[in-house]
Amino acid sequence: MAAVVVTPLESSATALARHGFRGQVARFAVIGAGSTVLHLSLLAALTGPLGVQVANLVGLVVSTVANTAANRAWTFQLRGREQMGRQHLQALVVFAITWACSSAALELLAVSWPHASTLTTVAVVGLANAVSTVARFTAMRGWIFRSQA
Repeated sequence: MAAVVVTPLESSATALARHGFRGQVARFAVIGAGSTVLHLSLLAALTGPLGVQVANLVGLVVSTVANTAANRAWTFQLRGREQMGRQHLQALVVFAITWACSSAALELLAVSWPHASTLTTVAVVGLANAVSTVARFTAMRGWIFRSQA
């Protein structure tokens, strides 16, 4: 993937347009990888004291807030507070989809393998989040940050 290089005479908006979709996907992937590590780390660390579903919820809330802020600033190049509240509220809808996927995966795991290890639990949630990633990018690009995509 080519890096976005902005010359002194080229605005960042022009550079983004030049690298458009591919650049957004690349930046989204980097942010998503970091968010996934944060979510799964919190899940693994908090499962013992909080239980798996609450740990999943806490990890997902923290990582979603960070993910939305990072994608807003880096992937979609938005600065300032204009529409930030609306965008974060819209991201809650995407959060609900991700939470539903990961919670359902945890319930299926509990039924099919009641004594699964933390590593297995983290892997199952990671897989569920991978499935919801396409929905998250599509929602961010086509709905939440639509005018800037």
